[in-house]
Amino acid sequence: MAFLSDQLARIKPSPTMAVSAKAAEMKAAGKDVIGLGAGEPDFDTPDHIKAAAKDAIDRGETKYTKVDGTPALKAAIARKFKRENGLDYTPDQISVNCGGKHTIYNAMMATLNAGDEVIIPAPYWVSYPDITLLAGGTPVIVEAGIDAGYKLSPEALEAAITPKTKWLIFNSPSNPTGAAYSVAEIQALGAVLERHSHVHILADDIYEHIVYDGFEFQSIAQACPALKARTLTMNGVAKAYAMTGWRIGYAGGDAALIKAMSKVQSQSTSNPCSISQAAAIAALDGPTDFFAERADIFKGRRDMVVEMLNAAPGISCPMPEGAFYVYPSIAGCIGRQTPSGKTIETDLDFVSYILEDYGVAAVHGDAFGLSPNFRASYATSEAALRDACARIQKACAALKR
Repeated sequence: MAFLSDQLARIKPSPTMAVSAKAAEMKAAGKDVIGLGAGEPDFDTPDHIKAAAKDAIDRGETKYTKVDGTPALKAAIARKFKRENGLDYTPDQISVNCGGKHTIYNAMMATLNAGDEVIIPAPYWVSYPDITLLAGGTPVIVEAGIDAGYKLSPEALEAAITPKTKWLIFNSPSNPTGAAYSVAEIQALGAVLERHSHVHILADDIYEHIVYDGFEFQSIAQACPALKARTLTMNGVAKAYAMTGWRIGYAGGDAALIKAMSKVQSQSTSNPCSISQAAAIAALDGPTDFFAERADIFKGRRDMVVEMLNAAPGISCPMPEGAFYVYPSIAGCIGRQTPSGKTIETDLDFVSYILEDYGVAAVHGDAFGLSPNFRASYATSEAALRDACARIQKACAALKR
């Protein structure tokens, strides 16, 4: 269609959203489908946060706010960064946006020119490359496979950096793999980045509070203080506080970058929802005892899912350190035939097979830049997960050589 922009042709709709929509469509048609595609906690937003939103409505806080966040929320974010990450940011170094995706979008739109390169380790969250493309940049995909623990190595990072590199997008714990970098691993990457002063780092810390087995989370600006000035440390309330629909993301970084991001936002969404901002203050300043409680529940689900998937013929599922996803390899299923005679040639074939024949919705690995794999979210009930994994076991057992 000639009316549409050339930029739009560079990107595709979110595959994870598409899987969730497909599962919902099938359920509405009366089919028995277990959805493992959604990237959101199945817990409710804590009551004290909901109460703060209601109070804000009653106080009449329903008007426009400053474009990139209220002073009160920026102050709460500064306290959070200092308390939890040992990072100091002033209000002019903090941006509040309509979700984490919006934070990334603003940063890329504010900084990328044609030909600028953005290093993105794969597997990656599906939106990183498309946001880069939409902003006119060039994604440089660096594979970090299962043998590397799904983690970028210093050697691979060094090899990917060119004079055109503007950003490294660094996500730990990771969506889609759940892999999390130790402090030593971050510092090894930091040593490479210190040698390349033109490279900026976007640290996506959205899953920082969803970690297991005593894992110690540190943000890259915390582990590598020399990089703080060129790191945009982004986070949000969606995952840890179960506030995905409230749409509040935020970031701390260089004041000039934050100002540029605000300029972009002023001509797109303007301010984030005023009520959601009031709720976010209550979240960041309020009790966090539920973090550990919910992480324990996620851990139990993780352990069960990993064990059951590893029992499925042809699947190899590593144990993630954080987030609420697994990213198993299905290399052992490639080339086999379904009972109907169709050959599984790709991970898209595999997820189509388990959805259509067994009613399990997952996202194919190609969407995240590394195949043959699939991503399954364990942010749903233990009963549903057990049923879904049993179905996947049956699906794999039914494949023929």
